[in-house]
Amino acid sequence: MTNYQYDHMIYREGYKYICGVDEAGRGPLAGPVFAAAVILDPNNEIQGLNDSKKLSEGKREALFELIIKNAVAYSISSASVKEIETLNILQATMLAMQRAIDGLSVRTDLVLIDGNRLPPNLSNPARSIVKGDTLSACIGAASILAKVSRDRLMYEMDKKYPCYQFSKHKGYGTALHIQLLHKYGCSPVHRTSFLNKIMG
Repeated sequence: MTNYQYDHMIYREGYKYICGVDEAGRGPLAGPVFAAAVILDPNNEIQGLNDSKKLSEGKREALFELIIKNAVAYSISSASVKEIETLNILQATMLAMQRAIDGLSVRTDLVLIDGNRLPPNLSNPARSIVKGDTLSACIGAASILAKVSRDRLMYEMDKKYPCYQFSKHKGYGTALHIQLLHKYGCSPVHRTSFLNKIMG
């Protein structure tokens, strides 16, 4: 079954619009967490949609442009480092997802969310789908929008804080990033609660 076949199967339940939601940036040591919500036209398939982590950066960028051009509606949102530190990363991720859903220009009949948790107090019917970014075309599209948007922001952070080389690791806890943190300390865009766990 292709990811569009999965979405068609759900549309046959009688929904007019289904929306896919996914996040990017739960694990990094720096930067906000992003989320995107996407309603695709099931009769205008975009080839190559998949979990963003399984695609090259160039492929993600190309698909990003196709998605925003051809989607029925899309919304990209985030939760800040301050919100991550205040709420914890899980709740901040749920907040980013909620913002993305609320930002859609078209009201969706059903929300499909990657993973095994749903944001609290959703006003829309919703289902959580484990490995949804691979199974569902609209969730795969959301994963691409969230990932590309976050990566673009981290390139901007690389210009602002060049000593951390964010363009190379996007804030994830690579050996290079840890080495640079030991050398320079943390920046205003680092998640200090995360750093405390790995740096002591």
